[in-house]
Amino acid sequence: MPKAKGKSRRHKYSYNLNRKRLYRSARRRAAPRIACSHIRHAWDPSKSVAQNLAEMGLSEDPNKALPIPKKLGVEAESSGQQSGKKIVRKPYVVNEMEYEASLPEKKSNTLSRDLIDYVRYMIQNHGENYKEMARDEKNYYQDTPKQIKRKINVYKNFYPEEYKEFMASLKPEKMDVQ
Repeated sequence: MPKAKGKSRRHKYSYNLNRKRLYRSARRRAAPRIACSHIRHAWDPSKSVAQNLAEMGLSEDPNKALPIPKKLGVEAESSGQQSGKKIVRKPYVVNEMEYEASLPEKKSNTLSRDLIDYVRYMIQNHGENYKEMARDEKNYYQDTPKQIKRKINVYKNFYPEEYKEFMASLKPEKMDVQ
């Protein structure tokens, strides 16, 4: 099959093109990337970053917002400067952010179904004997006894109720066997 026309030709570098200027102008036109949705909705693109943040009651520079006093005399001077505060026109942004920060975090840690099945199989067949577990044919990844013990402990920590129910369901089976 023949090659596409023009692919074998050498590409020439254009020395006359100012790539820095092109890159800078593209960056200047782009709007700032804002992660918080509350700030994004209250943002006014016609104003500067400092003006937008001041209207929301936020600070552009945290070092200026909360300066670290070096001497006791500096504290007295800075308290006199606080009287000329800027007016906050959009206080709802800070209030919404504080409310969102006060909400409890959801626990999003989960284990894969394969790992759960693996751990349950090992406990069901070998109990607490980790050396036997390491020699089991289902130990595809050739985990050492310590690695298997660690995986079982992770399962215990992530799903404590499920682990207790599983262990309770195993006890009657052991009694029937004996």
